[in-house]
Amino acid sequence: MDPEEYIWKDRKRIIFGLPWSFTRYRLLSDKLIIDTGLFSRTEDEIRLYRIVDITLRRSLWERFFGLGTIRCYSGDQTSPEFDISHIKRPKEIKEKLSEMVERKRNERRVGVREFMGVDDAYDDIHDDFENI
Repeated sequence: MDPEEYIWKDRKRIIFGLPWSFTRYRLLSDKLIIDTGLFSRTEDEIRLYRIVDITLRRSLWERFFGLGTIRCYSGDQTSPEFDISHIKRPKEIKEKLSEMVERKRNERRVGVREFMGVDDAYDDIHDDFENI
């Protein structure tokens, strides 16, 4: 993959805010790639339109080193929840990711209900009628 295609990339940072870990994040126009491991590597790919919710968390330690963790919830079967941990410029990246997710969801005309199972949708409708 050509580095020019990346909108953003960073590494998980651990000691003193330095990138001494084997987790790498890459954001492309339509997906987020989380690559982990040194000898045995795993590459997880999450399509942006499948991300449902994004939360920014910053512990005291992270704030001290100018880092943050973005927690994402998705409709992806293999990664329903994942963290983009200890990254630089977390607020800026969260906003960029949020904008891109919204754009991709609109392009694909995907709503949150698309990720609900049929049983979940039925239960919600059934509960609504019971409350009338």
